[in-house]
Amino acid sequence: MGFDLWFLLAVGFSFSGYAVYLMGLRRQTVRPNRASWLIWAASTGLEALTYAAVNPGAPQGWVFAVSSVACLAVTLGIWRRSSWAPPSNTETFCIAACMTSLVVWLVFRETFWAHMLVVAAVPVSFWPTWVSAMQDRSRERSPAWGLWTFGDLATLLVAVRAGQPGVAELSYVLIEFLCHASVWFMIGLATINPLRSFGVRRGGLFFLDRFKPQSGMFRVDETHLGKAVFAAANFNEGDTLIEFTGRRFRADQVPSLMSGEGDRFVQVTPDHYMGPSGRIDDLVNHSCAPNAGLRFTDEGVFLVAIRAILKGEEIAWDYSTTLRESNWHMICQCRSPECRRVIGNFDSLDPAAQEFFRARNLVAPYLRRTDDVVRKRRAS
Repeated sequence: MGFDLWFLLAVGFSFSGYAVYLMGLRRQTVRPNRASWLIWAASTGLEALTYAAVNPGAPQGWVFAVSSVACLAVTLGIWRRSSWAPPSNTETFCIAACMTSLVVWLVFRETFWAHMLVVAAVPVSFWPTWVSAMQDRSRERSPAWGLWTFGDLATLLVAVRAGQPGVAELSYVLIEFLCHASVWFMIGLATINPLRSFGVRRGGLFFLDRFKPQSGMFRVDETHLGKAVFAAANFNEGDTLIEFTGRRFRADQVPSLMSGEGDRFVQVTPDHYMGPSGRIDDLVNHSCAPNAGLRFTDEGVFLVAIRAILKGEEIAWDYSTTLRESNWHMICQCRSPECRRVIGNFDSLDPAAQEFFRARNLVAPYLRRTDDVVRKRRAS
């Protein structure tokens, strides 16, 4: 009975982890590393085929089969939702090393050293995900990692209680357990709040609410720039749309080269930026003819409509309204008739536009200064 219970727990935790991760991928609350999932999809598929051939009809075979299908679904989902980018040198090395170990294992799978080679490849396959999670924990903030950790622990107990488990099998499960637990630790436990690894945010489950329709007000779709936020209802001028959140960074911590929603940084003081939140606010694009602007209050930073917004219209704001750095610029592709071609700091805006945003309190706090106005009055 004990064996059956631990086996059911292992299966339940593992499958729940895949279900939650697939839900996070669909809602875009996770940004998985493609290299790691390509390796996992290949390895779990080969493992399932080999186990079915060696142990036909065994219940574990169904576990491996479903896991391989889930890994393949995640991998296909990642490729479908992302634009092509060449793998980094680290990712290329990890893919080549792990694929080589799998091929060697297929050829010499009856030998002990071939099994140990696959065991050694497990942490290598996790390396791209570790790098991604260490750069930004929000990329992998999903309850799936905790569920997989518990599932691996239950699998380890099943293997130990089953009798005399093989060293290779036991080593594989143990290393996989440590790999899952390490990602879980980086995401949640390292923040001194274990619940964060399960996605708890302000009393709710973070992984359920990122793209959850807010009373049917917004939808996420694709444009020539990638993902964008569109109004799913009509808004009036002055309506509060979306709260902008994210970890604070010093200016010297902001990457010099940026692209994509994972690189959204908003300058909130002369020396600090608000980084990406991993939520829908990361997907709001720039426009030289914006229909919204950022308002900084004591309660938070909010995107506010600066004119009436019709259902189906893309929501956008002007990046220059929070920027002071004189050496920053961005080639603009908003395609609006008013497009400035090159986006610079706040001072690069037309004086009338500066006054428009300042009058409506839609600039960063440090840009609200009226020193120049006072000096001009004194001079006159």
